[in-house]
Amino acid sequence: MPHFAKPLLRNIITRNLFNSIKKKQCLQYLQTLRTLQYDGFTTVYFGETDIPESLVTGEDFSDGYYMPTPTWCVVHAGGSQGWVPWKYRMFLRDELCIKQEDNLFFEFCDVVKKAYGKCAVVVKERRRQDETRPKEGKETEAQAHVPSVVNLTSVTCCPEVAKSYGHKLLTLPSPYNYLSPLDSAWSSLKWFIINNRKEFCLQSVDGAYSYQYLLFSDLISKGVERINLSKWRTITNKVRRWENYYLGKFS
Repeated sequence: MPHFAKPLLRNIITRNLFNSIKKKQCLQYLQTLRTLQYDGFTTVYFGETDIPESLVTGEDFSDGYYMPTPTWCVVHAGGSQGWVPWKYRMFLRDELCIKQEDNLFFEFCDVVKKAYGKCAVVVKERRRQDETRPKEGKETEAQAHVPSVVNLTSVTCCPEVAKSYGHKLLTLPSPYNYLSPLDSAWSSLKWFIINNRKEFCLQSVDGAYSYQYLLFSDLISKGVERINLSKWRTITNKVRRWENYYLGKFS
C-alpha cells in the first residue's frame, strides 16, 4: 500500500488544481457572457457535429467486423431565437479531405450581424490531450481572458474576425460543454436520423443487383427543421438555469 500512496496523492493534487482552474475559467466565461448580454449582445452558439456514415445507413458492426467509413461534419448555429438564418454546411471528412474552410467564419459573422446586430458568439473549446496537466503560474488563467483562435474540424474561428463585425467571440471551457444548447440540438438531430432514415431510402432493382439510395441531404434538412423555435427555447432555458447555478456556486 505505501508504494501507491505517493502517485495517488499526486494525482489528487493535480486533479484538484485542474478542476480549480476550470472552475475559474467557467466563472469568467459566465460573467463575461452576462456582461455582454446586459450590453445588448445576442448570444449565438456556433459549432459542429460529426455524423458517421454508419449512423445514416444503420450498418450493424456487432459481429466484430468493422470497416472505417467516412464522416460528415455539419456546421450550424443557434440560440434562443432558433437556428441562425444562415445556410448550414456539410463537409465530408475522411483521410483525403481534411481541409478547413477559411472564409466560412467571415460569412457567418456577416449574416448574424445583419440578423441580430452585435452578438456574443460562443464556441466550445476543443479538448486537448495534455489539458489534464495544468501549467504553472498565471499563463493558464490568462487563457480565459483572451480567447485564442479556435480551430474546429471544418472552420477556424478567429476573435479578430468576430470583432471586425462588432461581435465578441467566447470560448466555453471543455468540461462545461453542456452549457451550449447545441449539444442538445445535435443529439436531437442524430436521434431523428436513427428513427427516420428508412423513410428517406429508395430501392432500385437492376437485373441481378439491388441498389439502395439514401436521400442524405433531405434527411439532414428535415432533422434540422424539426428542431423548431419552441425546442430551442426549451434547451436554452435549461442552459440558462445551469448558468445561474454555476454563477452562484463559483462566485
